[in-house]
Amino acid sequence: MESAIDKHLMCPRSRDRRIENDYTPPYPGWVGHADASVEQVVMAYFGVQSKGEIYLGAACAALRKIVQRFELADGPGHHDITHYVDAAGYDNMIAIAYWDSPQSFLRWQSSEPVAQWWNADDLGNDGLGYFREILTPGVERFETFYAMPNDLEGIGVVMGSRSDDIQEHGYWGSMRDRIPLSQTDPMSPAGQLEVTPASRRIVIKGHENLVVIRSGQDWSETEGTERDLYLNQMEPALRAGMEFLRDDGLPVGCYSNRYMQHLNTNGQRLEKTFSVSHWRSLAHLERWSESHPTHIEIFGTFMKIVQKLGGELKWKGYHEVSVLRAEDQLYEYINCHAATGLMHRS
Repeated sequence: MESAIDKHLMCPRSRDRRIENDYTPPYPGWVGHADASVEQVVMAYFGVQSKGEIYLGAACAALRKIVQRFELADGPGHHDITHYVDAAGYDNMIAIAYWDSPQSFLRWQSSEPVAQWWNADDLGNDGLGYFREILTPGVERFETFYAMPNDLEGIGVVMGSRSDDIQEHGYWGSMRDRIPLSQTDPMSPAGQLEVTPASRRIVIKGHENLVVIRSGQDWSETEGTERDLYLNQMEPALRAGMEFLRDDGLPVGCYSNRYMQHLNTNGQRLEKTFSVSHWRSLAHLERWSESHPTHIEIFGTFMKIVQKLGGELKWKGYHEVSVLRAEDQLYEYINCHAATGLMHRS
């Protein structure tokens, strides 16, 4: 068993972990590992927003063009195609792309086909909304966790490899303990969201140590009792928690939450979902996770299922968490409704 923090990111601790050195987790878990030469990654969300059947075909076509641009030189090492219906009833088709090099991303972003598309004055004149949310955390500022022995998701795919069984999981506070910066820094928030309105384009800058978490589940391989328990007990509890964060999350520190469905290249739904949420701070996310009734219900339901099935699960779960500097965030919305993403929190 090894530490979740890769060897080259370890340093003398000035802040303690929540566990003793002889702690043994209750079940196995793994994290993604990148080459030591990787210092910063890019997590980029490109969205197309529409409302009603009349625009859905155009939105799908617009998303396909975004994905086609990923094939250009310096494109991402991995991407996911997803769909989300927000609280206002708008369809949001989102392509989430990952790079292990900010330099490659900047070359791709500034290439003529990409720059001409995004900077065009008439973008959004087709009745659709467009947005991009660009996160560029340093490797000391994010962590991953996989409760599955083989597959990787999200940023883990471009990181390229995985750890052996790790120690820092299975207890409250393990998320923080897996972030390399936690060895020396409390990662407290500072500042506020800042908005720059300009006609149809809204640009928002995040504040210091804003947190973004992507947390997912894959039930495609489940069968029989496990499948029934997931669909009829686990998923309803999860959905209730995600809707709480979407609609009433601000008092607990959650700016935005999307509960999303994976799609294949033909636009068909896969048996994989995940949430992406933005938080004021890691402490706010921890507080909700450890004490709020909505998450206690999610966690309690999951543990009951694990105990009932004797720990033998074909369900797969994972997450990635970033604690971001202000300069490592950019949120831009074009012709989107006023409650999109971080717009209604700034």
